[in-house]
Amino acid sequence: MIQTKLIPRTAEAHEPPMLIKTMLAQSLKYEPQREIVYRDLFRINYVQFNQRVRQLANVLTELDIQPGDMVAVFDWDSHRYLECFFGVTSLGAILHTVNVRLSPAQILYTMNHAKDKLVLIHEDFLPILAAIKDQLTTVETFIVLSDNVYSNGAETTPLSEIPTGFSGEYEALLKGASNQYEFPDFDENTWATSFYTTGTTGNPKGVYFSHRQLFMHTMGLLTYIIGYEAMPFKGSTDVYMPITPMFHVHAWGFPFLATMMSAKQVYPGRYEPELLLKLLVKEGVTLSHCVPTILNMLVSSPAAPNFRANLSRWKVMIGGSALTKGLANAAMNLGITVMSGYGMSETAPVMAIGYLNEQEKELSAEEQIELRTRAGRISPFVEMRLMDDNGNFVPHDGHSLGEIVARGPWLTQGYYEDPERGADLWKGGWLHTGDVASITADYWVMISDRTKDVIKTGGEWVSSLDMEDVLSQVDGVAESAVIGLPDDRWGERPHALIIQKPGYSLTAEGIKADLKAKVDRGELHKWYVPDRILFVSEIPKTSVGKIDKKKIRSEMKELILAL
Repeated sequence: MIQTKLIPRTAEAHEPPMLIKTMLAQSLKYEPQREIVYRDLFRINYVQFNQRVRQLANVLTELDIQPGDMVAVFDWDSHRYLECFFGVTSLGAILHTVNVRLSPAQILYTMNHAKDKLVLIHEDFLPILAAIKDQLTTVETFIVLSDNVYSNGAETTPLSEIPTGFSGEYEALLKGASNQYEFPDFDENTWATSFYTTGTTGNPKGVYFSHRQLFMHTMGLLTYIIGYEAMPFKGSTDVYMPITPMFHVHAWGFPFLATMMSAKQVYPGRYEPELLLKLLVKEGVTLSHCVPTILNMLVSSPAAPNFRANLSRWKVMIGGSALTKGLANAAMNLGITVMSGYGMSETAPVMAIGYLNEQEKELSAEEQIELRTRAGRISPFVEMRLMDDNGNFVPHDGHSLGEIVARGPWLTQGYYEDPERGADLWKGGWLHTGDVASITADYWVMISDRTKDVIKTGGEWVSSLDMEDVLSQVDGVAESAVIGLPDDRWGERPHALIIQKPGYSLTAEGIKADLKAKVDRGELHKWYVPDRILFVSEIPKTSVGKIDKKKIRSEMKELILAL
């Protein structure tokens, strides 16, 4: 860094740290009567929400939670989870959002590795806890979370039976606590949240973020979502409902933004297609985010056409996996506005969101689909480059490919107690994403593939994501996954799994013939015709809804090659 001259400081001057409690404080200033809704069971306004956050802080203090202690949460998307986002972290404690979709062995590893002291757990997950409880090494007590204490939007008598070793039920504990609590100031670089991300090898990796990083991520969203209106979100008229688990990268950071704006929020609990659609209508939801699997589940629901009039106000940001043109068209045909976003667990996560400038908004719907299915435009305050295998930067010309490397004020600094993998993540002073992409001169990011999923065939690099996008546009294809498998002649060849829509009778030969016709017309490269196509009822997914290509390669290789 260059030598600079720092501003003089007066001893009495106060320099407020960037803390999560500061974002919480904004929620009471302007629209405190707006609501936070949980399913069809419970609703509160922001005055009550702030009181409950302070009640939670008093409960945690009474249970001897100190700054730096780790508090784990097992819950569906709920108001309780949102209260933990603020109540746990504003104490100076650390919120561990447990991925409930990991195996019990992986959950046990993450809890012991994180050194969890207190666990808040929904009753639905008690069987998981029962299987691992005796092997937990640092947990001192538990709090049970129950939906049974709510009836018609009002609280009723708490659970009569609390499991052995539990301090009590969440609502009962809050009722017995004061709603007054003065959150302290502390260093903005204080550790605030942690969660674990799975990779292709080894144990899950602990990702962590500070108050400053989450504050800055929220400011980045504020600038892009509200300032530039990338996915227009106005607190006065918009209603937010996440359909991305809150355990996964803070539900992409949107709950912090929505709370700071005192926007109406709707938390759907466990994802059920019909309930999600009902909440969309009843609560007037206008902004959500989810992975393609969830959007596909909703637009494919037999009930979806009945809600067409209400879906026309719904804006959905898609991330986690590529938004295909087929799915984008299906959503747009129902009136839904879709746009892609890009990021990863290690980046808090948002690094790009689709943004149409004034000229692009004048394009036809078909031309806009091409842009909406890109990964997005680079977010404010994020620096993103492309790097080749030799560590050289690749030009941003919309054609040249390289691995995305990034810098920004909210990227994780490493992996908890794993310096070797942390150093590999930040090799050369840039965070390495493992994603192969091109970037245009006007900052559009176009993901080609994960480095491990690019198909190397006949001296060419073929994007499995591009092939899935082509297959998504075949009439009757509901979902697809493409992987490369070893081939003696070509090195690798592409193979596809396909789920077909109800009422269709597709054949591998028919799909190949359609693709070959496009090759003959010069619309596709010859490598884009899969060697084999296997029709399946389900495509393996990871714990956060992404296509699990590692599992497909390991478990389905012999089945595919036997065709």
